[in-house]
Amino acid sequence: MKAEKLTPYLFLFPAMLGLLLFKLYPVFNGLQLSLYGPEFLNAGKAFVGLQNYVSLFTDPVFWSSLKITLLFNVFINPIQVALAFGLALLLNAKLKHIGWFRGIHFVPVAVSIPTACILWNIMLSPEQGVINSILVGLGLDPQPFLSSSSQALASIIGIASWKGVGYWAIFLLAGLQEVPESLYEASAMDGASRWEQFKQVTFPMMSRSLTFVAVSVTTSNFLLFSPMYIMTHGGPEHSTNVLMLESYNSAFMYSDMGRSSAIVIVLLLITLSVVAMQFKFFKAKH
Repeated sequence: MKAEKLTPYLFLFPAMLGLLLFKLYPVFNGLQLSLYGPEFLNAGKAFVGLQNYVSLFTDPVFWSSLKITLLFNVFINPIQVALAFGLALLLNAKLKHIGWFRGIHFVPVAVSIPTACILWNIMLSPEQGVINSILVGLGLDPQPFLSSSSQALASIIGIASWKGVGYWAIFLLAGLQEVPESLYEASAMDGASRWEQFKQVTFPMMSRSLTFVAVSVTTSNFLLFSPMYIMTHGGPEHSTNVLMLESYNSAFMYSDMGRSSAIVIVLLLITLSVVAMQFKFFKAKH
């Protein structure tokens, strides 16, 4: 009996060890680094306590980056979840040649982020980009896209959604395929329309899958900075300078690991707060 009780923990041990080493330890290490100044890596430890956090909250660049990060997530998270859900419904439909579409829709996911950023940078070029060529062909004015402070963030939201929606749709598709067919048959016998079946059967049964995807999308997008780093470098006029990019610049451009770690800790707390609210919302809906 003792061996049987220990067996599950032996199987869990490798995963728990990986979680400890690659997830929890970096958090505690980052918290420690946030209490030291720039001299930590150069001339020995220089303990500054909460000074890095005080400096952040009096730094207009930090507040600007925080505003952009929140604005980015307010739009991209519901957009990605809604589009992924719609795509999952389409992938789950019993249509002719749906197998081909299930393969094609995953192509953006298979493209690496640097490759996708380079391709979209070319396509969104104000002078020679194919997107502006199409707009001009339709009789519309060419757009600056990534070179405009008013359009750059929206352009990155579109690119990140193109890259990520297909991935999240796979999880929602799995959830849809777990819904018992008998529930649809019973609701049809009661005279429920397709829309009523969606409201009364599909959506309630998808609560767990939607919670998982919403939380995962939020966590992923709060930490996203590769498109901003590769395509805009936080510009133009700091319009795409999210907190993760500001943290990266502090660490690797200005060698200030203390400020960088403080930004990450603040971002982590914000992300956990948003995730907690999402759990509470979906729990109330369940």
